[in-house]
Amino acid sequence: MLALRLARGTHPLVLLRRLLVSAASAGVGFLLLCTLGYAVGHPGSSVLRLLWCAVPLAATVYFAVAVARTDPSTRPRPGLSAVGLGPARLAAIAAASTAVTCTLGSAVALLVYLHLRGDLNGLPFDGAAAGLLAADQPMPVAGALTLLAVLPVTASVAAGLALRPGARRPAPASDPVHPEEPAPAPSGLPWGFALVTAGLAVETYANRGARGSAFPMPGHPEGAPAGVLGGWALTALGLALAGPALAHFSGRLLQLARPGAARLLAGRVLMAEARRIGRPLGVVSAVASGAIAAATLYGDRAGPHPFGPLTGLGAALVMSCTVATLLTATLESRHARAHTTAALLSLGTPPTVLRTATLLRALALLAVFVPLTVTIAEVAAIPLR
Repeated sequence: MLALRLARGTHPLVLLRRLLVSAASAGVGFLLLCTLGYAVGHPGSSVLRLLWCAVPLAATVYFAVAVARTDPSTRPRPGLSAVGLGPARLAAIAAASTAVTCTLGSAVALLVYLHLRGDLNGLPFDGAAAGLLAADQPMPVAGALTLLAVLPVTASVAAGLALRPGARRPAPASDPVHPEEPAPAPSGLPWGFALVTAGLAVETYANRGARGSAFPMPGHPEGAPAGVLGGWALTALGLALAGPALAHFSGRLLQLARPGAARLLAGRVLMAEARRIGRPLGVVSAVASGAIAAATLYGDRAGPHPFGPLTGLGAALVMSCTVATLLTATLESRHARAHTTAALLSLGTPPTVLRTATLLRALALLAVFVPLTVTIAEVAAIPLR
């Protein structure tokens, strides 16, 4: 009840983020139900398809945790602590809110799935989705409910762990007025590039195997080697670890060669916020490199529809959730430096300087991450051809 009362008084933008989490949860729930329907008629390869669904599930959990971290109702405040709502209680409320949001999406996925199967009011669309959803087979209710409960449980536990007392790190000092106290440089660059190299090596080695080790993807008959997905996971983890260090390096690049006020301000803020926005940037870079490599691989093959509908849905979920997480982290960074922006404006700083600094930060990040993403995508696509 307290979570519902807090939801009634929240900002519309916060409610929109929660609705986006529900929409992503509905997409993942639909994928899991389609995998269950496929498993009824093809029990041999159902486990592999279920493992393929772990990628959009992980992306949705990542997005749900980011939304929970930026929710204003989960921030500790003295007034709430006085009535017994300390950090531990707020973490529990955030976990409960995340569970309710994801459960709503899972319920929508179940209704859509039953409607397309014809279990509610007959087969819609002249039965076009009957074969894809195994409408001629009875649906195991216990298995469907178990699969639909995976995402709410996982997301709520992850949100509770991320917001538990002691897990919240204080926001990095993004005050460019005091340049004598720079933010410490992140130290994940060597480990990140080591994991990227290991992931590319795993992809190359896995592709040497026979086609009998294919990893069937929903909606695509041929599939891809299972080791390729494992190698891509290592690459994504490496880019996520190296992202903060790369963002910090972008801030240093902006301050080279006698910078002016705008470049100095942009560089200092980017270095201070590297830990907050660097990891989502690394994840987006990993997803983009995977998308480019997949488009390069399947674009050379014959056929007008190289991807199936469920494969497209899973890819859209992964890309949407990672981009939404990056936008959420950007809004969080903007909110964290709101007092600094107000102080600069009160000192007479022209608003054009602040807008120029924002543009310079975006250009610096693009200049570092875009070539890296394209390079990793091209290298990853070489052994898959």
